[in-house]
Amino acid sequence: MPKSTQFLAICSLLFLMVGCRGGPPPGSPPNDPNTVNETTADTSGAVTFRLDGWADNWFAAYLGEELIVEDSVPITTERSFNAESVTFKADYPLHLNFILKDYKENDTGLEYIGAGNQQMGDGGFIMQLTDTGSGSVVAVSNGDWKCTIIHEAPLDKSCENESNPVAGTAPCEFTALEEPAGWKNADFDDSSWTAATVHSASEVGPKDGYDQIRWDSRAQLIWGPDLETDNTLLCRVTVEAP
Repeated sequence: MPKSTQFLAICSLLFLMVGCRGGPPPGSPPNDPNTVNETTADTSGAVTFRLDGWADNWFAAYLGEELIVEDSVPITTERSFNAESVTFKADYPLHLNFILKDYKENDTGLEYIGAGNQQMGDGGFIMQLTDTGSGSVVAVSNGDWKCTIIHEAPLDKSCENESNPVAGTAPCEFTALEEPAGWKNADFDDSSWTAATVHSASEVGPKDGYDQIRWDSRAQLIWGPDLETDNTLLCRVTVEAP
């Protein structure tokens, strides 16, 4: 039997059994951006919380230094706008830390390089934290958060129009910093960090998984001052007992 015929026969059999579609295995994150990915973190504490988050394009959230949720779609994926919802246990006060990233192909900060739609991407993030015992939203993303930008590119926005953009060569210079040592510690000195910038929904253009969560009216879309060139941010917030 020719190989092509063998393949068709096997595929037909698999389709009858499970569907010959090459889809994700059972238990893997859904590909449907309109589905909120729900997980549970193995943490300890007297209070149960649910953290809902949406990012353009990627985020990771930590309880102190312990990772509680990481975006289920890798940052290397263009146009990933899914939402994450994680349940975990903790005690007040909570020290939450976030890494926020917008997609970029390389250190130019651009996407679709070499294509007709070559451009700077734009970021955005929103979060709410619910005390599931009381049902109350006890924290939201807003301008009170302290953040710092550790990747900024391009430093000159004319880089977007370069026919052959090269990271580190004018006008496509960039700034890339390491995460500060101990920044997830509760006693870390973030006095040099700045307040998160609040952006409107029309500026960010949230979509897909964003619409699957009923956001508290106080929850705001945040990022650095520039949605296009601020590519990686670190943010911190302390949640006191209500």
